[in-house]
Amino acid sequence: MTALGGYAPELERPPRRRARRSRWRLLVRLGLMLLGLLLVYVSVTFVQVYRASRDDTAAPADAIIVLGAAQYDGRPSPVLKQRLDHAFELYERDLAPRIVLTGGRQEGDRFTEATTGYNYLRERGVPDQALLREVDGTNTWDSLAASARFLIDQDLRRVVLVTDGYHALRVGAIADDLGLDAAVSPVNSRLSAAGEVRQLLREAVAVSIGRLIGYDRLFRIDEVIHAD
Repeated sequence: MTALGGYAPELERPPRRRARRSRWRLLVRLGLMLLGLLLVYVSVTFVQVYRASRDDTAAPADAIIVLGAAQYDGRPSPVLKQRLDHAFELYERDLAPRIVLTGGRQEGDRFTEATTGYNYLRERGVPDQALLREVDGTNTWDSLAASARFLIDQDLRRVVLVTDGYHALRVGAIADDLGLDAAVSPVNSRLSAAGEVRQLLREAVAVSIGRLIGYDRLFRIDEVIHAD
């Protein structure tokens, strides 16, 4: 029992509880708003990735750049072969006088992806002087950065990038960041409908993050994750 005019702490508990509940409700609302904005952002990016995967913007250029993919002891994987065949078609259309092959060597490999592509296109009749190689890149950023350096040194900036469709938006953005005037000519995906949707979703997330932190940092983070 409390004397008249005394202090009764139990009387303050309900207002404190109400204040705490109000703060939690505000935090929940803010969290839901942020989640909603994030979903909208990724959804818009997904649509952009999808559209880019269907949009062939190939135009006359200084060089065609083939993004590397797996090779099997000097033989192109189906993915790499498809990219090389597409680049050959663009070259035969006189879209550019040279082709840049990219991609380094994975641990245990005898051949780089670039050398595998070079040998394949030489067998198809592309002359040696029309083929350039970037053999050190282990990811898209490094390969394009190295290619951009030696192309820009020769005042060659207009390029056509050849890669899988789902990858088109990101490689175009990376090339622009590196100072290249890039168009993208995507190859048709051989994935199932479900597989293509999964790739597009992954790419939409990657592009969403890359736009915020930079694509170079995104690749570095991915390398650290996979190294662990």
